[in-house]
Amino acid sequence: MQRFDADTLKWTDAGLLPAIAQDHQTGEVLMMAWMNRASLAETLGSGQVTYWSRSRQELWRKGATSGHVQKLVRLSVDCDRDCLLLQVDQSGPACHTNRRSCFYTDIVDGQERITSDPL
Repeated sequence: MQRFDADTLKWTDAGLLPAIAQDHQTGEVLMMAWMNRASLAETLGSGQVTYWSRSRQELWRKGATSGHVQKLVRLSVDCDRDCLLLQVDQSGPACHTNRRSCFYTDIVDGQERITSDPL
């Protein structure tokens, strides 16, 4: 093993990386958001997942207002070092639409099909 160095990651020109949150028990993909160096450091330091809000231009601790927090179980870096996979313990829905996952719309035969209702 070697010590993790965030400088080895391939950050976008805006200093961001896509981060995919996945339920650590079921493997269900819950959401995708962005992380910057500060949010990654906060997540690793606290164990509570924190993202970077591009719209608000500030750190966004998942669940700070909703109570639907994500506790980090495992963090992985992809082979190109340009994407993060966060395996999490999700409390409540992950999506702002109040669904378990943000991926609730399937495209079938050119048609959109909603696959889950809000919780």
